[in-house]
Amino acid sequence: MSQYLLSVWHDDEYGTDFDLDDPDVARTVSQVDAFNKEITERGLWVFGGGLQPASTATVVRSNEGETSMTDGPYAESKEQMGGFWVIEAPDFDAALEWARKAAAACEGAVEVRPFQGE
Repeated sequence: MSQYLLSVWHDDEYGTDFDLDDPDVARTVSQVDAFNKEITERGLWVFGGGLQPASTATVVRSNEGETSMTDGPYAESKEQMGGFWVIEAPDFDAALEWARKAAAACEGAVEVRPFQGE
């Protein structure tokens, strides 16, 4: 089986303080938990997690032996990756089907990218 990155994308700066009393938040959390349970039970889960907002990022660059660090995300964008899964799937079509389920659970965009071969 091959490994695929399913990355979750948000339109803007998102928060990480979730109000579980909010019905929309509670629904999404429940849907993502169910998705996580399903991919784990099927033996496809490799790794996954949610990310802090891009504003917390630090970019480390190396140029001619010198290293520099800057605050903020690498790219200027209205969209940012908010979380991800690494899954194993038999082929790209199967990974796309899992991404469809992930997008429904997150109620947002999920990008699918295969890992490079060894």
